[in-house]
Amino acid sequence: MAVRIAVDAMGGDFAPQAIVQGVALAASQYSDIEVLLVGDEKCIESSLASEAADFDRSRITIIHTEEVIPMAAAPVEALRKYKKSSMARMAALCKEGEADAMISAGNTGAFAAVAQLTLRPLPQVKRPGIAVTIPSFYGPFVLCDVGANIQAKPQHLHEYAIMAGVFAERLLDIEKPRVALISTGEERGKGTGLIKQTYELLSQDASLNFIGNAEGRELFEDRCDVAICDGFVGNIILKFVEGLAEGFVRTIKREVEDEPEEIRGKFLSAIDRVWARHDYSRYGGAPLLGINGVCIICHGRSNRYAISNAIGVAKRFVERDINGALVSRLAQAN
Repeated sequence: MAVRIAVDAMGGDFAPQAIVQGVALAASQYSDIEVLLVGDEKCIESSLASEAADFDRSRITIIHTEEVIPMAAAPVEALRKYKKSSMARMAALCKEGEADAMISAGNTGAFAAVAQLTLRPLPQVKRPGIAVTIPSFYGPFVLCDVGANIQAKPQHLHEYAIMAGVFAERLLDIEKPRVALISTGEERGKGTGLIKQTYELLSQDASLNFIGNAEGRELFEDRCDVAICDGFVGNIILKFVEGLAEGFVRTIKREVEDEPEEIRGKFLSAIDRVWARHDYSRYGGAPLLGINGVCIICHGRSNRYAISNAIGVAKRFVERDINGALVSRLAQAN
């Protein structure tokens, strides 16, 4: 049976063209998906008409909506003012069983708020968290939370450790993922009160492969497979890493501009290969873990490859019943 995925055609810096291109690419790669493109029908039809990729158009359905939540809108404003938006319509489709998952590259806070209000959290989940897969020098690791909950409590971080661990195990195929708590030092007593209390909760949970604290510099040194923090810290880490990586690549490219063509070509080719291994678009979107549904949040600058890969993530999330595994593991922990 095909997995039905609702995609926000109007969300993101390059919508609707990049979104439609990503959907077309995914439709050409996966024969067992159906896509519901939600947004302005005329814009979507125009983008589809200009798409030259070979894909099955019959597996794409357009669902018209007139409202779009602006990127700058606050979550509360989005919930109150834009009740007929593409995000709200996707959430309703999931709640009604018309879609198995939903994806957006639009306003992250609004999308998370719409998902939580409409679909509600899973049993025993107090605060859902956003889990991002970050490429490192030794392979990917999962960082959770990166912005859904900036005023976390120890119980919330414990939930993130369980849920992100299941995600890494089920979706990234990491056996017994090593879970670390981000702190200012490796020692047990380091960190804020939140970190110290969370450390005790994680160390007492036998279902977790908890390895203790991890400093920021260790995240790219194969220290852990899952890194846990509150949404404030996680969002800063995510954007710092993203900016550093892009800036580093730009700096190297500028440095070799005056080199002979042969040397410059070799450098640029090597840089492109390294970037390809560490490009966020390879991992698609970030799931909002703990929602009674499948909600994949994409980067605002997502291109066609990021959208296509996000659809792949949503597909595997549904097929591997990650929510069922989350419910089961959380029940054991409680």
